[in-house]
Amino acid sequence: MNIQAQIKSYIASQAEAKRSDMQILHHLITELKPGCRLWFLDGKNDENKIVSNPNIGYGLLTMHYANGTSREFYQIGLSANTSGISIYIMGISDKDYLVKTYGKKIGKASVTGYCMKFKTLKDIALKVLEAAISDGFETHTKQA
Repeated sequence: MNIQAQIKSYIASQAEAKRSDMQILHHLITELKPGCRLWFLDGKNDENKIVSNPNIGYGLLTMHYANGTSREFYQIGLSANTSGISIYIMGISDKDYLVKTYGKKIGKASVTGYCMKFKTLKDIALKVLEAAISDGFETHTKQA
């Protein structure tokens, strides 16, 4: 199954309210970064054990580690979780940036160093989330 089909299947597997929100977010992110690399991570490790929620990724980021290794990963991630939806904005070095910049403006969401978690889209200011996602894409573009 190709990545587009995996993404479509993953979104379709969600309960109706979450499915609709995820479709809106998937469309929004692909509109913000047309033609970006798409990822689908099924949440399983090399031994086929579940280690995280499945997630959709957008864009390309090379992550560098202290031991001198690096790996490619997505810039923006989208995932369903038991309490709602998570948006991951990867590669921001200042772990307080999202909280300081968007935490008070986003609405009813939990904001950490790289994640914005909320129950439904109606609980948040979608324009603020859109700005955070755009900011995430821009930050990575400047670093490249």
